[in-house]
Amino acid sequence: MTGDDLQLRRAEKTDADQIFALAREFALSFRPERAPFDAALPQLMENEDAFLMVATVDGVVRGYLLGFTHLTLFANGRVAWVEEAMIEGGFRRHGLGRLLLEEFEAWARTRDAGYVALATRRAAEFYRALGYDVSATYYRKMLTRPPVTPPSVTPPAG
Repeated sequence: MTGDDLQLRRAEKTDADQIFALAREFALSFRPERAPFDAALPQLMENEDAFLMVATVDGVVRGYLLGFTHLTLFANGRVAWVEEAMIEGGFRRHGLGRLLLEEFEAWARTRDAGYVALATRRAAEFYRALGYDVSATYYRKMLTRPPVTPPSVTPPAG
């Protein structure tokens, strides 16, 4: 893959279909649904504490990274968290993930983050190769929430 083929850029609204397809490939515990995805995407793109970048090859989105910075009390300021990092299966081991992560790290530095952290079950060797250390055990508790239902459409009276 040459530099002409690969481009990193901020996600755009027109990337929604391609990012959604990758998010469906990413998710193990959840099955992304289009309505909540479509509601979240514009909010993430407008959030100054969110970083949503895509890697394109020949103009097609082949990977994305979503991360955040937030304030902490223990770390004397901001830290950065990679929430989602996904590369399409056939494009892994071509440097896209590394480039996205390096861009996120650079962005986190501009936000004065003290460190970058993430949780993963599938890519430990990748992150170790980039200098990440195992730091903690990840716990989660599923919270129940009502199912998302699309708004009903009332036909016009007539």
